[in-house]
Amino acid sequence: MEKLKFCVPCLFATEGIVANELRFMDIEGVRAETGKVYFEGDFSSMARANIRLRSGERVQIVLGEFPALTFEELFQGVYNLPLEDFIGKNEAFPVKGSCMDSQLMSTVDCQKIIKKAAAKRLGEKYNTSWLEETGAVHQIQFHIHKDKASILLDTSGEGLHKRGYRKQANDAPISETLASVMAELCRVRPNHFVTDPMCGSGTIIIESALKALKIAPGLKRRFAAEKWEAVPKNVWKEERLLAKSLINTDVDFYAVGSDIDPDALALARHNAEIAGVSDFVEFREADLRDFIPTRERGTLITNPPYGERLLSVKEAEELYKVMGERFLRQNGWSYGIITPDDDFEKCFGRPADKRRKLYNGMLKCQLYIYFK
Repeated sequence: MEKLKFCVPCLFATEGIVANELRFMDIEGVRAETGKVYFEGDFSSMARANIRLRSGERVQIVLGEFPALTFEELFQGVYNLPLEDFIGKNEAFPVKGSCMDSQLMSTVDCQKIIKKAAAKRLGEKYNTSWLEETGAVHQIQFHIHKDKASILLDTSGEGLHKRGYRKQANDAPISETLASVMAELCRVRPNHFVTDPMCGSGTIIIESALKALKIAPGLKRRFAAEKWEAVPKNVWKEERLLAKSLINTDVDFYAVGSDIDPDALALARHNAEIAGVSDFVEFREADLRDFIPTRERGTLITNPPYGERLLSVKEAEELYKVMGERFLRQNGWSYGIITPDDDFEKCFGRPADKRRKLYNGMLKCQLYIYFK
């Protein structure tokens, strides 16, 4: 078949990381834009990206992009798309999306028009006046921005941050994709010792271990497109086998997470077991105030509670001061701390060696990195 075009939505400011991940998978035509990364390939590329992407949010097939200033243009644009190449006679095709800065601003009306156009196209192709939609789900997503319509087909189902290991979490957990981004920016490698002294349910520790061991984050979960009639089953089997062949447990990696909450630590241990990294991580009950860099070398990565999340602003600032006292300048040690607090460096007691803007959901944060 001809090459397909795909889109990977991602957290703002992580586009370059997602693009590099795709390139390292030998995926072609990678191109980053604000909040998304495009690539080209076939169903094997689609399965590979779903299974192995650490930082992207989902994988979508780009069905088409066209001007849409009127409902008629929107209808005709969708009607002309090759929907039957992906959606079978009895398969479901719900529609959802958004409109922004366009002549067409009613999301509900656009949703109805797209559904009607898709149904007409599929009905004619399958020579039927009634589409049962009882089979596998093909989520059609649309975005109309500045009068340009993008029509996409979601292949992931649940977002890629749903690795399958975190059925439960403590209050306000960091997303798996953001934790993975932090591990990448803090340069976690197979020979590293990683620690998180406020680990909660263990997401940063687990994502660091998955990265160090080259365990694909999607190996233990399923994706929407696995049920599609149009996608050969062997595609998923072959890509999972390839991902498994890349795992390397012959490494000198170890990670320790600590927290004052025993219930959170119990969750962390459970999550690490499900993720398959329990032999390489440890979780201990300990207070941040007792933290000491005991090894020669180490990488500390943490997501402390802060004013807009779990603590008052005053409590958060006091916590940052303690962190500055405990996270000592020491050769071989680096620290990565994410927070939305613009006064963090002042409270911590010294300026960061490097800063990186990131978003925790819709909350703008900075990852402050210390390595000198």
